Amino acid sequence: MQPEELEAIISYIQHHLDESLSLSQLSSYAGYSPYHFTRIFKETMGISPFYYISSLRMQKAKMLLLHTKFHIRDIGLETGQQSLGTFTTQFTKRIGVTPSKFRKSAQLAKDYFHSLKQLNHWSLHKSTSLTSNKVEGFVESESPFEGFILIGLFPKPVPEGLPLYGTLLSSVGHFCFDNVKPGVYYLMATSVSWEMDVTEFLVPENTLRFRSETPIVIKDQNSVPYQQVTLHSPLPNDPPILISIPLLMDIFLKGYYRNR
Repeated sequence: MQPEELEAIISYIQHHLDESLSLSQLSSYAGYSPYHFTRIFKETMGISPFYYISSLRMQKAKMLLLHTKFHIRDIGLETGQQSLGTFTTQFTKRIGVTPSKFRKSAQLAKDYFHSLKQLNHWSLHKSTSLTSNKVEGFVESESPFEGFILIGLFPKPVPEGLPLYGTLLSSVGHFCFDNVKPGVYYLMATSVSWEMDVTEFLVPENTLRFRSETPIVIKDQNSVPYQQVTLHSPLPNDPPILISIPLLMDIFLKGYYRNR
C-alpha cells in the first residue's frame, strides 16, 4: 500500500468513525479484496483495520469523557460498545483506568505534573555489564522541547494500558530496561512539554512520538541491538496514544520518592 493510499484510507476511517464500518466497505474504498486489504493494512500499520478503528474510538471516548457531561453509558454506545459493562471493561484494559477515574483524572494530572516539574534531580538508570536481557538506547528529538519523555516496551504495536517495562526521562539521552523477560515487545515513546495544558496530554494527539517499526524479540541471554529513538511529530499512520499518562506519572513519582 502506497503512502498516499494509506493516508486516504485512514482519512476515510476517521471521517466515518461514527458509522458501522465493515471490511467490505473499507476494502472496496481502498480498491482491494477484503483478504488483501486486511493483509496489507496489517503489514503497513502493524495492527488489523478493526483494531485500529477500535483504538480511534477509544481515543474519542477519552475526549468525550473529558470535554462533555455525557453519561458513561452513552459514551460507550457512541463509540461502538453495546453495554456499560463491556465499555468499562475494554476502556480499563486499554487505557489503564476505568472511564470514571479517567474523567476525574484532570486534577490529579495537574498535581503530578507540578510534582515532576519540581524535581531537581531525576534518577537515571545506569546499566551494568552484569545485567542480562537489556533493551537500551538513546532518545533524541527532531524538535527541541522542555519537558519529559515517557518510554516503554508494550506487548502490541499500540501504546495502550501500562507498558510491560516503562519509565519517564527528564530529557533526551540514554535509557535502559534491564532483565526483560523473553518475549516480543514494541518500543514506544512520547513527550510532554511543560507548556502543555493538562487536557493536551490526557488525550495526546499532537505530542512528539516514536514507535519501533519492527518488534524487539528477547531471548534468554541474547543481544538486542542498541535502539535509536527519534521523537517526531505525529504521522498519519501513527496509532493513537491510549495510555493513561497520569497513571504512569503517579507510578514514577512513587518509585522516585521510595528510592530516595
